[in-house]
Amino acid sequence: MQQKEYSLEVAGRQLTATFTNLANQTNGSVIVKYGQTVVLATAVMSSNKREGIDYFPLVVDYEEKFYATGLILGGRFVKREGRPSEEAILVGRMVDRTIRPLFDSHIRNEIQVVVTVLSIDEDNDPDVPAIIAASLALGTSDIPWHGPVSAIRVSGDKDSRLVINPTYSQRDETVFDFLVCGKDNKINMIEAEAHEVTESKTKEVFERAVEEIEKIQNWQMGIIEDIGKVKKIIEKEELSPEAIKLFDDRIRPLLKEAVFGPPANSRIGDLRDDWLKILKESVPEANVGVAMEYFETIIDDLVHETALKENSRVDGRKMDEVRPIYAQAGGLSEVVHGAGIFYRGGTHILTVLTLGGPKDSQLIEGMETRTKKYFIHHYNFPPFSVGETGRLGGMNRRAIGHGALAEKSLRAVLPSREDFPYTIRLVSEAMASNGSTSMGSVCGSSLALMDGGVPIKRPVAGIAMGLMSDGQNYRILTDIQGPEDHYGDMDFKIAGTKEGVTGIQLDIKIGGIPVNILAEALDKARQARLGIIGKIEEAIAEPRDQVLPSAPTIVSIKIPVDKIGTIIGPGGKMIHKITDETMTEIEIEDDGTVFITGKRDGVEAAQKIVSDITREYLAGEKFEGEVTKILDFGAFVKIGHDTEGLVHISEISPARVEKVTDVLSIGQKVPVIIKEIDDRGRINLSIKKVNPDFVNSQKKQ
Repeated sequence: MQQKEYSLEVAGRQLTATFTNLANQTNGSVIVKYGQTVVLATAVMSSNKREGIDYFPLVVDYEEKFYATGLILGGRFVKREGRPSEEAILVGRMVDRTIRPLFDSHIRNEIQVVVTVLSIDEDNDPDVPAIIAASLALGTSDIPWHGPVSAIRVSGDKDSRLVINPTYSQRDETVFDFLVCGKDNKINMIEAEAHEVTESKTKEVFERAVEEIEKIQNWQMGIIEDIGKVKKIIEKEELSPEAIKLFDDRIRPLLKEAVFGPPANSRIGDLRDDWLKILKESVPEANVGVAMEYFETIIDDLVHETALKENSRVDGRKMDEVRPIYAQAGGLSEVVHGAGIFYRGGTHILTVLTLGGPKDSQLIEGMETRTKKYFIHHYNFPPFSVGETGRLGGMNRRAIGHGALAEKSLRAVLPSREDFPYTIRLVSEAMASNGSTSMGSVCGSSLALMDGGVPIKRPVAGIAMGLMSDGQNYRILTDIQGPEDHYGDMDFKIAGTKEGVTGIQLDIKIGGIPVNILAEALDKARQARLGIIGKIEEAIAEPRDQVLPSAPTIVSIKIPVDKIGTIIGPGGKMIHKITDETMTEIEIEDDGTVFITGKRDGVEAAQKIVSDITREYLAGEKFEGEVTKILDFGAFVKIGHDTEGLVHISEISPARVEKVTDVLSIGQKVPVIIKEIDDRGRINLSIKKVNPDFVNSQKKQ
């Protein structure tokens, strides 16, 4: 085996890149190791280009392998890895969003980057090594690409001190967690979750990330200089002069009217169709893909030029102006547990809340994570939201990514499980889309949570910030809509509360964004966010006092750990008996916390039963019990759901009792006190110590 190895220390651990002939049929490959986490990245480009398309055909796959954990995972009957987990899809998206802007958009050869996790340790997340590995595989290959690009994770401990590439255990204690990618002292991808971090602290994170990234960049550039292949040259196919003249004569005069003024999406599409029709009739030999790319490039130039020179946007808004907002809490149905409707311009979101018990949690058993998930946000983008027909159902990477972004943006304000032991599921439906449905989903979710009585700390709102830049001059756009997202240079999604930022996602189409521009966008986003939160609070000022009647009731009680087996019973007999009698669900955790879920009456009944079964009885406690069995020497009296004690014949009355049946009968209610509990746990009761006149009172009756 041929092998060459390069190493760099990052955050006190060795980052090692090993180049071998293991995957020698690829254009480029590398094995990257960080700690004991190991990933293989490969890059392959097809020899021929795809004809008739107007997009760059890049595919990024992130492969989780169960063997990487040293465990045999999977189901009982299937041990082979199946479809990618949500975590794998999200990491794959991060790799894609980092490397994609550094390709020439005119490339039509298919390129596939595959990152395979070969080993994962208990400290190091493979996402950062995966991005660096993808960069090195491309950078050392002959595939044309303007890398390298590097990644770093910057988190904040409980005192907000910055930690570089924290371990899994350290991340559990962090107040913010940023994964930042970039090159040349600029940033080109961010994925972040935070507990209301300030904009100034966020800027500090960006600055520190850029410092660390440049160290890895210098290391990568040294490797590429040493062993990198000569890049292939892929010439950009141009339209013929005849086709360009046809465009200038027939289409260019109509562009401004089609692009500017609301709504632009449909008019741009109609004009594109007209262009292709005219071209087919007049220049039938023209390449359709090249013609579509030319059309898009001209509109891109027009949108940029108008923003930079005329300070004007597609729909005529000011650069920092948010589209009209509408917010509604509830009003959907008495069946659902909470609902929110949120409009921002042409983007309309319906979010519906469902509350369940702990048993409704999602079991996560992946390569990295094995846990239960009690907060879930799902996102749907049906084709009718953009006025199109198409297939419904199923999930794609975009839907999973948008759902995860909204989910992480909301986690910071959720109540603890001790205070609110429900499983919470939100579903955001994009009913109409014209830009940033993910941030609209954050707003709709805040409305639904408060409508459903979930005691969140504060409402969260999100806004998407855009950028138009020519490399020298720039304009930051607040609340970008469809064409500004499509033709702009940046989609900077920022969610947060009045107190600070809770979620960030950055995607760009250019090489990178300087920190000062991102910082400026953060400040403008805060102003927009505060205005949106004001509209949300007009619809509902705070969470409702309690969950809606349609939602289940949940109570939690704590029982001694040694009583867990008593509640479950042999073969689960006792717990099944309780749940069947009360129509409830019972979940018992290892620490003795018992969650009871169901209708209010059933929950109260089940709670009493569990309390009775598990309570610790003490001498001197008084009860009204029920006689269950009579013997010659006394009677057994039931004082709890499954607890009885003996009243000896001598403890019935101060006077002598000849026969127990003369005084007591089965089913009779009697007052008792615990006289003593012997060393075998048997309970001895007394009637006479509670009511010395009990026998006489029974005779009078």
